[in-house]
Amino acid sequence: MQDVLNFTDRIVDRIRSDDRILPTVTVSRGDHIYNCTERDRSVYLIKSGQVKTVMVTSSGKRCLLDLYITGDIFGELCMTDPCRVETAIAMADTEITKIPRRRLLTILEEEDLFEGFAEHLTSRLSEQQRIIVNLVTMESELRLAARLLQLSHRFGQIHQSGSTIGARLTQEELAEMVGTTRSRVGFFLKRFREAGLLESSRGWITIRNEASLADYIDERMGLSTAF
Repeated sequence: MQDVLNFTDRIVDRIRSDDRILPTVTVSRGDHIYNCTERDRSVYLIKSGQVKTVMVTSSGKRCLLDLYITGDIFGELCMTDPCRVETAIAMADTEITKIPRRRLLTILEEEDLFEGFAEHLTSRLSEQQRIIVNLVTMESELRLAARLLQLSHRFGQIHQSGSTIGARLTQEELAEMVGTTRSRVGFFLKRFREAGLLESSRGWITIRNEASLADYIDERMGLSTAF
């Protein structure tokens, strides 16, 4: 993980140093940065704000794939395919730096970061595989708990009350992440609050103790497999 962090820090620092020659785009909340099937061979750095990537099925059901906050890079799949398979949407007023694919390749070569980039992509792939396994093997309540724990690990801001996920999320967006309904998410969050596992208010979620939430998942998984 440390190598991935070092890569992210180094690539972000280099992109910021090129700020005068790379285009900066301001995107209003709810606007699309790029759309599914659109040809776009650029990677993006979030200078401020919050972005989500989503896919929509032929039946109109939405799946929220991932979240990105200030300092994150997204859109890396353009390195292999010029046609987007997902849509990127600003979740708040967001400022991004657009890095054309050729420019990114030049930066990776000049900074000797190709190995770090491979590790970065592998880490993202591993994370997505864990999410897929959870979707297949867990009931919806535990899928939500596991996803909140994953988001806390990735975006958590540690303070006295616990770890606050550094991305503001609606119950509808949480439902799109774990494949359930908004009402079920509300019910599960209430259960988690009553169990003392988390606090939530206006889209901000604080995990009071990550180990306790992990134990809750393990205990419930054990009960579900005992029958």
